[in-house]
Amino acid sequence: MLAGEWGLPPVPPYKPRRWEVKIIGSRDIALTAVFSALYAIAVISQGLSAATSVQLRFADCLLPLSAIFGWPVIAGVSIGCFIGNAYLSSSSPNGIYDIIFGPIANLLATLIIFRLRHSKFLGCILAAFAIGITVGGYIWIIPGLREAIASLAKFLLGNEASFPLWILTILSMTVSSLVAIAGIGYTLLKILSKKETLNMLKAKGFKIYES
Repeated sequence: MLAGEWGLPPVPPYKPRRWEVKIIGSRDIALTAVFSALYAIAVISQGLSAATSVQLRFADCLLPLSAIFGWPVIAGVSIGCFIGNAYLSSSSPNGIYDIIFGPIANLLATLIIFRLRHSKFLGCILAAFAIGITVGGYIWIIPGLREAIASLAKFLLGNEASFPLWILTILSMTVSSLVAIAGIGYTLLKILSKKETLNMLKAKGFKIYES
Protein backbone atom coordinates (compact mmCIF):
# COMPACT_ATOMS: atom_id res chain seq x y z
CA MET A 1 0.00 0.00 0.00
CA LEU A 2 1.49 3.33 -1.00
CA ALA A 3 1.79 6.13 1.47
CA GLY A 4 -1.01 8.60 1.16
CA GLU A 5 -3.30 6.16 -0.62
CA TRP A 6 -5.80 6.49 2.16
CA GLY A 7 -6.90 10.12 2.44
CA LEU A 8 -9.12 11.71 5.04
CA PRO A 9 -12.84 11.36 4.35
CA PRO A 10 -14.54 14.53 3.04
CA VAL A 11 -16.00 16.77 5.70
CA PRO A 12 -19.79 17.04 5.29
CA PRO A 13 -21.27 20.56 5.12
CA TYR A 14 -22.36 22.00 8.44
CA LYS A 15 -26.03 21.68 9.17
CA PRO A 16 -27.50 23.70 12.01
CA ARG A 17 -28.93 21.64 14.84
CA ARG A 18 -32.63 21.67 15.49
CA TRP A 19 -32.31 23.85 18.55
CA GLU A 20 -30.26 26.40 16.56
CA VAL A 21 -32.92 26.61 13.85
CA LYS A 22 -35.58 26.95 16.51
CA ILE A 23 -33.78 29.86 18.18
CA ILE A 24 -33.31 31.71 14.90
CA GLY A 25 -36.93 31.15 13.91
CA SER A 26 -38.20 32.19 17.33
CA ARG A 27 -36.16 35.41 17.23
CA ASP A 28 -37.59 36.35 13.83
CA ILE A 29 -41.12 35.61 15.02
CA ALA A 30 -40.58 37.67 18.17
CA LEU A 31 -39.22 40.60 16.15
CA THR A 32 -42.19 40.37 13.79
CA ALA A 33 -44.53 40.50 16.79
CA VAL A 34 -42.70 43.55 18.16
CA PHE A 35 -43.01 45.53 14.93
CA SER A 36 -46.60 44.42 14.53
CA ALA A 37 -47.43 45.66 18.03
CA LEU A 38 -45.53 48.93 17.56
CA TYR A 39 -47.35 49.71 14.33
CA ALA A 40 -50.79 48.79 15.66
CA ILE A 41 -50.30 50.75 18.88
CA ALA A 42 -49.11 53.81 16.96
CA VAL A 43 -52.17 53.71 14.67
CA ILE A 44 -54.64 53.14 17.52
CA SER A 45 -53.01 55.86 19.65
CA GLN A 46 -53.20 58.36 16.79
CA GLY A 47 -56.87 57.60 16.32
CA LEU A 48 -59.03 58.65 13.38
CA SER A 49 -56.44 61.15 12.15
CA ALA A 50 -54.56 58.05 10.92
CA ALA A 51 -57.56 56.94 8.83
CA THR A 52 -59.00 60.01 7.14
CA SER A 53 -58.97 61.28 3.57
CA VAL A 54 -56.09 63.61 4.46
CA GLN A 55 -53.80 61.89 6.91
CA LEU A 56 -50.27 61.76 8.26
CA ARG A 57 -49.82 58.24 9.64
CA PHE A 58 -46.82 58.41 11.98
CA ALA A 59 -46.66 54.61 12.26
CA ASP A 60 -45.39 54.55 8.67
CA CYS A 61 -42.01 55.78 9.90
CA LEU A 62 -41.35 52.11 10.81
CA LEU A 63 -41.54 50.98 7.18
CA PRO A 64 -37.96 52.03 6.21
CA LEU A 65 -36.57 49.70 8.89
CA SER A 66 -37.29 46.83 6.50
CA ALA A 67 -34.02 47.84 4.81
CA ILE A 68 -32.17 46.66 7.95
CA PHE A 69 -34.31 43.90 9.49
CA GLY A 70 -35.95 42.49 6.36
CA TRP A 71 -38.93 40.16 6.68
CA PRO A 72 -39.71 40.74 10.38
CA VAL A 73 -40.50 44.37 9.52
CA ILE A 74 -42.22 43.53 6.22
CA ALA A 75 -44.55 41.07 7.91
CA GLY A 76 -44.81 43.04 11.15
CA VAL A 77 -46.01 46.36 9.73
CA SER A 78 -48.43 44.56 7.40
CA ILE A 79 -49.98 42.61 10.28
CA GLY A 80 -49.90 45.69 12.52
CA CYS A 81 -51.67 47.70 9.81
CA PHE A 82 -54.42 45.09 9.64
CA ILE A 83 -54.85 45.14 13.43
CA GLY A 84 -54.79 48.92 13.72
CA ASN A 85 -57.16 49.48 10.80
CA ALA A 86 -59.53 46.80 12.08
CA TYR A 87 -59.63 48.52 15.48
CA LEU A 88 -60.50 51.87 13.88
CA SER A 89 -62.90 50.40 11.32
CA SER A 90 -66.02 50.83 13.47
CA SER A 91 -65.59 54.60 13.61
CA SER A 92 -63.59 55.21 10.42
CA PRO A 93 -65.41 55.98 7.16
CA ASN A 94 -62.80 53.90 5.32
CA GLY A 95 -63.94 50.75 7.14
CA ILE A 96 -63.33 47.51 5.29
CA TYR A 97 -61.35 49.27 2.55
CA ASP A 98 -58.54 50.12 4.98
CA ILE A 99 -58.59 46.64 6.49
CA ILE A 100 -58.07 45.03 3.08
CA PHE A 101 -55.95 47.49 1.13
CA GLY A 102 -53.95 49.10 3.95
CA PRO A 103 -51.86 45.99 4.72
CA ILE A 104 -51.38 45.41 0.98
CA ALA A 105 -50.02 48.96 0.63
CA ASN A 106 -47.62 48.41 3.54
CA LEU A 107 -46.49 45.07 2.13
CA LEU A 108 -45.78 46.61 -1.26
CA ALA A 109 -43.98 49.62 0.25
CA THR A 110 -41.72 47.57 2.51
CA LEU A 111 -40.88 45.15 -0.31
CA ILE A 112 -39.77 48.15 -2.39
CA ILE A 113 -37.61 49.47 0.45
CA PHE A 114 -36.09 46.05 1.10
CA ARG A 115 -35.38 45.52 -2.59
CA LEU A 116 -33.75 48.97 -2.84
CA ARG A 117 -31.94 48.78 0.51
CA HIS A 118 -28.70 49.70 -1.28
CA SER A 119 -30.39 52.99 -2.28
CA LYS A 120 -32.35 53.64 0.89
CA PHE A 121 -33.61 57.15 0.18
CA LEU A 122 -34.85 56.21 -3.29
CA GLY A 123 -36.57 53.19 -1.78
CA CYS A 124 -38.33 55.38 0.78
CA ILE A 125 -39.52 57.82 -1.89
CA LEU A 126 -40.89 55.06 -4.12
CA ALA A 127 -42.53 53.40 -1.11
CA ALA A 128 -44.31 56.67 -0.29
CA PHE A 129 -45.61 56.83 -3.86
CA ALA A 130 -46.76 53.20 -3.62
CA ILE A 131 -48.82 53.98 -0.52
CA GLY A 132 -50.08 57.26 -1.96
CA ILE A 133 -51.31 55.58 -5.14
CA THR A 134 -52.75 52.51 -3.40
CA VAL A 135 -54.54 54.22 -0.50
CA GLY A 136 -55.32 57.45 -2.31
CA GLY A 137 -56.68 55.42 -5.19
CA TYR A 138 -59.60 54.04 -3.15
CA ILE A 139 -60.30 56.70 -0.52
CA TRP A 140 -62.05 58.99 -2.99
CA ILE A 141 -64.72 56.40 -3.88
CA ILE A 142 -65.84 55.80 -0.27
CA PRO A 143 -69.35 57.13 0.45
CA GLY A 144 -69.24 60.04 2.89
CA LEU A 145 -65.68 60.99 2.06
CA ARG A 146 -66.53 62.05 -1.49
CA GLU A 147 -68.37 65.15 -0.30
CA ALA A 148 -65.60 66.12 2.10
CA ILE A 149 -62.98 65.74 -0.62
CA ALA A 150 -65.08 67.73 -3.07
CA SER A 151 -65.46 70.53 -0.51
CA LEU A 152 -61.72 70.55 0.09
CA ALA A 153 -61.07 70.68 -3.66
CA LYS A 154 -63.41 73.67 -4.03
CA PHE A 155 -61.75 75.41 -1.10
CA LEU A 156 -58.26 74.90 -2.54
CA LEU A 157 -59.00 75.33 -6.24
CA GLY A 158 -62.12 77.49 -6.33
CA ASN A 159 -65.69 76.74 -7.36
CA GLU A 160 -64.88 76.95 -11.05
CA ALA A 161 -61.98 74.50 -10.91
CA SER A 162 -62.48 71.12 -12.50
CA PHE A 163 -60.15 68.71 -10.73
CA PRO A 164 -60.48 64.90 -10.52
CA LEU A 165 -60.99 63.90 -6.90
CA TRP A 166 -58.80 60.80 -7.24
CA ILE A 167 -55.82 62.96 -8.18
CA LEU A 168 -56.33 65.07 -5.08
CA THR A 169 -56.50 62.07 -2.74
CA ILE A 170 -53.47 60.39 -4.32
CA LEU A 171 -51.53 63.66 -4.12
CA SER A 172 -52.45 64.27 -0.47
CA MET A 173 -51.65 60.66 0.54
CA THR A 174 -48.34 60.73 -1.33
CA VAL A 175 -47.24 63.99 0.29
CA SER A 176 -48.14 62.78 3.79
CA SER A 177 -46.41 59.44 3.12
CA LEU A 178 -43.28 61.26 1.96
CA VAL A 179 -43.21 63.10 5.29
CA ALA A 180 -43.71 59.93 7.35
CA ILE A 181 -41.51 57.56 5.31
CA ALA A 182 -38.91 59.61 3.41
CA GLY A 183 -38.73 62.21 6.18
CA ILE A 184 -39.20 60.79 9.68
CA GLY A 185 -38.68 57.14 8.73
CA TYR A 186 -35.55 57.74 6.68
CA THR A 187 -34.03 59.76 9.54
CA LEU A 188 -34.73 56.87 11.93
CA LEU A 189 -33.21 54.46 9.40
CA LYS A 190 -30.04 56.55 9.11
CA ILE A 191 -29.64 56.58 12.90
CA LEU A 192 -29.99 52.81 13.15
CA SER A 193 -27.72 52.28 10.13
CA LYS A 194 -24.66 53.56 11.97
CA LYS A 195 -21.92 50.97 12.08
CA GLU A 196 -21.75 50.78 15.87
CA THR A 197 -25.53 50.30 16.09
CA LEU A 198 -25.52 47.54 13.48
CA ASN A 199 -22.63 45.80 15.26
CA MET A 200 -24.55 45.92 18.52
CA LEU A 201 -27.62 44.42 16.87
CA LYS A 202 -25.51 41.68 15.31
CA ALA A 203 -23.96 40.94 18.69
CA LYS A 204 -27.48 40.42 20.03
CA GLY A 205 -28.06 37.80 17.35
CA PHE A 206 -30.26 39.77 14.97
CA LYS A 207 -30.01 39.16 11.25
CA ILE A 208 -29.05 42.48 9.72
CA TYR A 209 -29.08 43.54 6.07
CA GLU A 210 -26.46 46.15 5.23
CA SER A 211 -26.01 48.32 2.16
